[in-house]
Amino acid sequence: MNGGAASSSGDASVIKRRRNNQTVQSNGVNVSNSMAKNSSFYSDASFTKWTLADVVHVATHHWMICLFGFGLLFFMGVEYTLLMVPSSSPPFDLGFIVTRSINRVLESKPQLNDVLAALNTVFVAMQTSYILWTFLIEGRPRATISTLFMFTCRGILGYSTQLPLPQEFLGSGVDFPVGNVSFFLFFSGHVAGSVIASLDMRRMKRWGLAWTFDVLNVLQAVRLLGTRGHYTIDLAVGLGAGYLFDSLAGKYVEDSKKKIASKHDLVA
Repeated sequence: MNGGAASSSGDASVIKRRRNNQTVQSNGVNVSNSMAKNSSFYSDASFTKWTLADVVHVATHHWMICLFGFGLLFFMGVEYTLLMVPSSSPPFDLGFIVTRSINRVLESKPQLNDVLAALNTVFVAMQTSYILWTFLIEGRPRATISTLFMFTCRGILGYSTQLPLPQEFLGSGVDFPVGNVSFFLFFSGHVAGSVIASLDMRRMKRWGLAWTFDVLNVLQAVRLLGTRGHYTIDLAVGLGAGYLFDSLAGKYVEDSKKKIASKHDLVA
């Protein structure tokens, strides 16, 4: 009996120790297991494995990403401390400030403005001719599809937000679109179309023609700012739109080829 009592006492002691080692339940959550999972989560986090060598590698080999990171912080400071433009004032445009002297010259010399406008219209005709040539003569539809995508999107955005015509706008009857007709300011189809043509030229290794279009596109952008034909943001988005819609058109063409190939495989 005493042995049994001793055994029972020993078992009770073991059970008591086990109970002391058990995790505490808090609102139905196993606290010990939860802490263990959190500890495992943080120990497996990527940043805990970073070393000084990794930081140096990023700074030396990915300096542009670092530059964008500093740019984020810098422009956050600018944005949150900037005085907003009053509704009664014209929009602030840095490109207009830079090209103020060009605007004054063209305003004082309307004939020069007409000559530059006519040359710009010729450049637009060159863009259009090249893009149509790639489709109708060479049988490559990517640039044409890209242009269709771009101008459709431009029409939707341009109608959705109709920006006011700049106060110092200098029109010309020979500027594209010819005849002093109305047009969407956002975004620049002149710039986007030139980018689309230039990208196609690079794919075909027509390097000289591509660089020529790029230089003419820069001159076109300067003229558009000087005549107040577009805001700076119109030109910047036009540049990005050219790359974007060229990429989308490329994916569309590739997907179409894959669908046609799969249909042929099924028939075979």
